[in-house]
Amino acid sequence: MNRNKYTCLLLLMLLLESFPNQLHAQVNALYPSYNNRRYSPGKTTYFIDPNKGNDQNSGTSVKYPWKSFRKANQLIFAAGDKLMVIAPGKLDQSLVMMAHGNQASPVSINFAPGRYDFYPDSAFKTRFNISNTNDTPLALKAIALYFVDSRYIKLTARGVQFVLRGKMIETCVDRCQNITMEGISFDYKRPTVSELKVTAVTPNYVDLKVHPDSKYTILDSVLTWEGEGWRYKTGWYWQEFNPETGNVSRVDLSMGNVKFAQHDSVLKAYFIHNPGFKKGMIYQTRDVTRDCAGIFLQRSKNITLKNIHIYFMHGMGMVSQYCDNISIDSLTVKPAPNSGRTCSAWADILHFSGCRGTIKINHSYLSAANDDAVNVHGTFLKIVEKPSPNQVIVRFMHDQTYGFDAFKAGDSVDFIHPATLLPFGNNLITAQKKIDDKTILLTLQKSVPAVTNGDVVENISWTPKLLIQNTIITRIPTRGILVTTRRKAIIENCTFKNVNSSSVLVEDDASSWYESGMVRDLTIRKNTFISSGEPVISIHPENKIDQGAVHKNIAIYNNSFLLTAVSLLSAENASNISFFNNVIHSNASIDKLVIWKNCTNVKLYGNSILKK
Repeated sequence: MNRNKYTCLLLLMLLLESFPNQLHAQVNALYPSYNNRRYSPGKTTYFIDPNKGNDQNSGTSVKYPWKSFRKANQLIFAAGDKLMVIAPGKLDQSLVMMAHGNQASPVSINFAPGRYDFYPDSAFKTRFNISNTNDTPLALKAIALYFVDSRYIKLTARGVQFVLRGKMIETCVDRCQNITMEGISFDYKRPTVSELKVTAVTPNYVDLKVHPDSKYTILDSVLTWEGEGWRYKTGWYWQEFNPETGNVSRVDLSMGNVKFAQHDSVLKAYFIHNPGFKKGMIYQTRDVTRDCAGIFLQRSKNITLKNIHIYFMHGMGMVSQYCDNISIDSLTVKPAPNSGRTCSAWADILHFSGCRGTIKINHSYLSAANDDAVNVHGTFLKIVEKPSPNQVIVRFMHDQTYGFDAFKAGDSVDFIHPATLLPFGNNLITAQKKIDDKTILLTLQKSVPAVTNGDVVENISWTPKLLIQNTIITRIPTRGILVTTRRKAIIENCTFKNVNSSSVLVEDDASSWYESGMVRDLTIRKNTFISSGEPVISIHPENKIDQGAVHKNIAIYNNSFLLTAVSLLSAENASNISFFNNVIHSNASIDKLVIWKNCTNVKLYGNSILKK
């Protein structure tokens, strides 16, 4: 290598290393690294006015505010500092916040009420490997608000609407502690889910009324949806929303032989055979590439989100990855009032991967998604090699889930047979080394037990307690809550309505999505289930051999079920299940409503059947 190339490579490596623990980050004059920032003296108030400010001002007086986040991004904020955005407006840059507050004197961020437009062109961008969201792992992801290597920050934004003007992570919390966010509303100027309504159906064409926010072009009879910085051709993936019943379901509408044309304000779709369009239905469509997350929390602790409104978020919803203690209170996810939209989330709403501590969701409203409302799981990694008696090489197996740090020294792992989904050994990690984005070398405290082809490991140190209370889950095309954690889980005082598949699914698999793990203490009580897909509650581990119960200790009681068919509860390969004191609106008998397969110690009593 010549000297100039070697010097450039060395400088690039030093630049990347200067941004703590974060490779592939956009580090430049707008977003300096930790080591290139100066410390604020503390107990100082800084002001920003995107309309009347000037970045040459001192920023420490309301009369002389900064215009952008540029000067704030050059600071490491200290205890008692305040950052006041005193007027709404256009924001071309990200806020990349580094702060060291404390419990007595947190760093405060306050936004004045109003609308703020965030643009991705000059935003901070970095690479992330996000669980279940890894179609474009090398692409840099733009972030509007980025909290990194910080502690004790309180952000207040009551009456504030953040509008994203292109694909962006709305907020990222990365390697932080004690972060509180309150009052923000998030939306997209042009949502990445497009919507249209069928106003007329004939044997050879349909009339379509496209939502005003869903911009498109037609070239050679091909319909292309267009947004701010993105475009895609109409494909097979659609969702059908019934405005009369509130039900939403996935449908496969093949567009291969459909020709589109514009006639005044009406979009017409011509065909020989109708692919499935129905009059009066509203259809949602999107590009299925998983390239982003709406909100991303990673390797952080004690995160509180309160009174947050999400009118639309692109990507795999709010993804929390290896976080410790998350509290979500009064989160509302639904289309903006008077917007005429029917979709608020491109995929899942809340997705928790490999978390621990306690996940609390309370007084929330989760609706209008393109996938599950809540998914809580870990990740199985397959054992591919045993280089020494106390070492194993493990591999991420699903193309959507890999590349992140799944283990740390001190974590405990279970060894699992995928065919039975039962553990056959336990060990403690003393060291881990990332070989590549999909492969990790684990050094263990004890010798590895005898393993067979296909065996997997689960990080059982990162399994959370779960408490979901007083929450409404509605207009969901798939499942309401997926819960696979071995620690105590409670779902209570919730309402499930128009959930197209099971309202509660207890799964576990080591062969498809590799989402772990076993349930050991689950309570489902005092909930109301209305027009749910069936079985309403499904306990369905994906083991192929029955050598004992995968899930245990599940109590379902004091719930109300308004059934549309005859499948209330289906359980297999489980033990210690109690189903009692529930009120069931159905014309079927209890033995038709509840199905057991390979289950032991089942208790079924005190349930009331009310004829419809």
